Amino acid sequence: MAQLLPYVPSFITVHLGPPNSNAENVTVSFPDYVKNVASSEIYPTWDEDALRANILAITSFALNRVYTEYYRVRGYPFDITASTAYDQQFYKGRSFFSNISRLVDSLFDDYIRRVGFIEPLAAKFCNGTTVTCEGLSQWGSQNLATQGYGWLQILRNYYGRNIEIVANAPKSDAGESYPGTALRVGSRGRSVAQVQTAINRISQNFPAVPKLSVDGIFGSGTENAVRIFQRVFGLTEDGVVGRQTWYAVERVYAGVLRLSELRSLGLRYEDLGWEFPEPLRLGDRGDKVRQLQYMLAVVAQFVQEVPSIAVDGIFGQQTRDAVSAFQRYQGWPVTGDADDRTWDALYELYSGIDDRVLDNRAAFPQFDTAETTVANARRRLQALGYSGANLQQALRAFQQANGLAVTGRLSDASARAITQQFRSLDYSTATRMTQYPGTELTIGSRDAR
Repeated sequence: MAQLLPYVPSFITVHLGPPNSNAENVTVSFPDYVKNVASSEIYPTWDEDALRANILAITSFALNRVYTEYYRVRGYPFDITASTAYDQQFYKGRSFFSNISRLVDSLFDDYIRRVGFIEPLAAKFCNGTTVTCEGLSQWGSQNLATQGYGWLQILRNYYGRNIEIVANAPKSDAGESYPGTALRVGSRGRSVAQVQTAINRISQNFPAVPKLSVDGIFGSGTENAVRIFQRVFGLTEDGVVGRQTWYAVERVYAGVLRLSELRSLGLRYEDLGWEFPEPLRLGDRGDKVRQLQYMLAVVAQFVQEVPSIAVDGIFGQQTRDAVSAFQRYQGWPVTGDADDRTWDALYELYSGIDDRVLDNRAAFPQFDTAETTVANARRRLQALGYSGANLQQALRAFQQANGLAVTGRLSDASARAITQQFRSLDYSTATRMTQYPGTELTIGSRDAR
């Protein structure tokens, strides 16, 4: 199945026609692909906010195709087509507009997603004049820009307010998701756990397919579930996950979650297998490290003893310090390694946190961009009644009190400082309301206060 977190590929292969046509396939660097599409789809004379909004939509749509392996799982040897009936316009060998090229260089590793979802948004769009659609209107985005809308406002106007921007997404040359060798009885590891997780979700829509324990071990139960999946979907019924079965599972999994659609049901961290893998320690990398970091990042918003960390899949010193802090909070010996007891306790606390925190951007601070931070800070100050000269005066006082350059302007540094203070205020009440009390609540339990 797809990677846990999306990545930006170095290269992307484009089919120069509709999927079933006898057209050429060309492979280009991912930034050049986005530059080509943007130079073909939109006008370089448009306002920069309109250009930024369109480039982010183009990038997100392409990354969704790569992440879901939309064409690969259907047996095609390419990632996306050049047909606007299916994907985005691409002209082999075309030149790029200089201002579009400059913007793409700063945006090609950013993408849109729904808050709480993992996959890049399938950010569909159309020109908005001869063709209209549910997604972004290209000409409409320019009209909004001329009215003073910023690029994030434009995107939220078309895709809804529950979107966020992932900045500086990881780069990878991971290639196809198929592990390279067939999985069968006796196989172990992450790839087996991925199949088990996907089959469990598929079984919700196809009850004939049995649910599995996600343990990363390909036993008789997994073999039986694979056989039934193969029978249901017309594959050779051998209980082995070869290339054909692997991509069939991925195709059906993406289909039931509608991951390639604008109205996706969404892939969330909590949908994935959370079983303890092996002890995680300094220097480890990968998806299980990301899951560990994700749980720590969410718990950190409610347990002040645990520092917030970035979710980057690398078990560095920052992650070790956070694990140590959690172990100290639990009253255990501090090792800094995530053993089974640490993982299980962390998951229990994480899963007990009210789901609404996962929709709050404060739980994902590593994905803030300068633009969104400034916009959010301005919105919060305006909500308190500050505007115009009043806002400038308040900013000067805030900057002076916090050791910042006293300019009266809402700079990135000032916005981040304001946002941090608001986070403390926002969560002071939420923590009291939703923090796990540490013991089970049963009949007869009383509040200590």
